[in-house]
Parts: sequence; C-alpha cells; structure tokens
Amino acid sequence: MSNSMGIASAFVLSSLFLSPFAMAEESQAFVAQNSARAAAYQAHQSEMTAKAQEATQAPQAANTQGRIEKDS
Repeated sequence: MSNSMGIASAFVLSSLFLSPFAMAEESQAFVAQNSARAAAYQAHQSEMTAKAQEATQAPQAANTQGRIEKDS
C-alpha cells in the first residue's frame, strides 16, 4: 500500500513541477521570445557565413594581384 502511495505521490509531484513548462509553450511571451531568439540566430549565421566568404575571397584576391605584379 505504501509503495503505491509513494508512486502516486511521485507522479503527482512530477506533474506539478512539469506543468509550468508545458504551459509556457502556449504563452504569447514564450512565442515572442522564441521567434526573437530564432531571428537572432539566423542573423548570426548569415553574419558568420559572410565573414567566412570574405576570408576565403581575400587571400585569393591577394594571390591574383601578386601574380599580376610578378608578371609585369
């Protein structure tokens, strides 16, 4: 009897602790914060991609210009 009461109380306590997290996904504040976080992540990704492209293009341009100067 006490074992089943312990299991039942653990189940009730865990559902009480987890219910705010389940309700948070439905709130407007959660949705707004999640979309702002996604937009910031997307901006960061595009910025890092642009920096990586600039880093790969800059040495190539320097090598090309160096070859032109050597040929002259």
